[in-house]
Order: sequence, then C-alpha cells, then structure tokens
Amino acid sequence: MAHNETTPAGTAAGTSGNTAGGTPARTPGTPGGPGSGRSALRRLELLDAADRVVMRDGPDASMNTIAAEAGITKPILYRHFGDKDGLYRALAERHTEELALAIRAAVDPARGHSPRERIQATIDTYLAHIEANPQVYRFLLHRAGAESADVHGHVTAYQRRVGEELARSFDPVGATGVLARAWAHGIVGMVQACGDWWLEEHPCERAELTVYLTELLWGALPTALTMAAESAKAADGADQAQ
Repeated sequence: MAHNETTPAGTAAGTSGNTAGGTPARTPGTPGGPGSGRSALRRLELLDAADRVVMRDGPDASMNTIAAEAGITKPILYRHFGDKDGLYRALAERHTEELALAIRAAVDPARGHSPRERIQATIDTYLAHIEANPQVYRFLLHRAGAESADVHGHVTAYQRRVGEELARSFDPVGATGVLARAWAHGIVGMVQACGDWWLEEHPCERAELTVYLTELLWGALPTALTMAAESAKAADGADQAQ
C-alpha cells in the first residue's frame, strides 16, 4: 500500500521558516533537509525499487509500477527525482558508471595485459554486463534513451568515454592520436550493435562471441596500421609537392 511522505508541520516543501515547535526549518541541501543523508538514503531505496521493476519488466516498466513497488504514490516518486527524466537519468548514471568502472579496470595497463588481451577483456566485460542485465539494457537504450533527450545524451557521453578509455590501449601497437580514437570509437559502435543482435537471438555463448569479435578486430589491426601509415606518408608527400 502506498504511504505518504509529509513535510514537517509548520513548513512548506522547499521553503525555510520555523516549525511548530519554534525550531528553524532546514532548506534543501542543509543537514537534516531534503538534501541530507536521510533523503539520499531514501533516494537510493527508490532507485533500488526502480531497478527491481526494470529488471523484471524491461522497456515496459512504468512510473506507476515503480511507485507501487516502492510503496509510495507517483507524485512522491517525482518529488525525489524531479520528473520522469530525472528518474531515468539516475538509473542511467547508476548502470553506466558500473560498466565504465569495469571496463576501465579491464584496460588498465597495470594489469599487464597485451593490447589484444585488453580488447578481448573490454568486449567480454561489455557483453557480460548486458547478459547479466538484459532488461536494464533494453530499458535504457530502447525506452529511456528514446523518450528522454537527457538520458540519450548521457548514454552517448558514456559510449564516448568508453571509446577514449579503449583508445589508450592502442599505444603499444603504434596507433595514437586520431587513428587510435577512430578505431576505438568504431569498436564501441560495432560491439554495441553486435551485442544488440546477440542479446535478442543468443546464437552462441558469450565466450564464443568474444573470441569471434576479438579475432576480427585484432586480425585486422596490424594491416590497418600499416595502411594508415602508408596513406599518411603519401598524403604528406603530396602536400610537400604542391
């Protein structure tokens, strides 16, 4: 059953003043106010409730269902997140940050992995995440991302961030600058598209798909690097001849 979260007597939501007992009311962001630890904890509890619904219902998750799961009304849910977009963005931030940290660890040079192993680890980490949370993935990319420009922008920024992390993996093979970034962002887009297909049809196991994509990419990179160097050299020669 939904319950009410009321404002203390003598105050109005979002305003300052005195309570009925004469104690100065706190404003948002001050200790004890809506921005305090108690409110932050409640926000996390509501996000957990939203997660449970999204993991169960995927793109069909609704604000009414999320509010019911949390045992509150929809207006109270919006009070904590501002509006539907605010809740969508909070969910997007939670899940993209988890994945970004996992991918950053996968490509960390301190792990001593070769460039090929870093690419393989990045692909496997991404596929493992969407395999473990398929409904969340579908909700964020195909529902929230389509309905909310804010969420779409956040997801796009996250994809760019992963691309920049991956680009640094190409330093040991001699690919730097724009070349490394172009390859990295191309890989991110390819793996995402392939992940969409794999999640829907699941024609093979994750380990098998990871090997397929790694071999495709790593097998092509040395040739691509040689051709890129030759093209750049030819372009420099043409410029000097003019």
